[in-house]
Amino acid sequence: MNEKTKELIAIGASLAAHCQPCLVFHVDKARKLGIGEDEINEAITVGRMIRKGAMSAMDRFAESVVAAPENKSSPCCDNAAGNCCS
Repeated sequence: MNEKTKELIAIGASLAAHCQPCLVFHVDKARKLGIGEDEINEAITVGRMIRKGAMSAMDRFAESVVAAPENKSSPCCDNAAGNCCS
């Protein structure tokens, strides 16, 4: 994979991950590689779509957890020990 493609992916991933320092770093690196503003903005748009999809899925999951008559333990929880995701 070439450097241009890597940086465009990194821009979208930075946005989706809510990593502000990462976004600044990768946009700056993309510009130094000669990547145009249109392509940078397109990578940002893709990152927003990924973030929106993940947020929607989490919202639906949260609703299903709250609506469930009995909450079942998740793979990261050990309810017998009182620990959850720690």
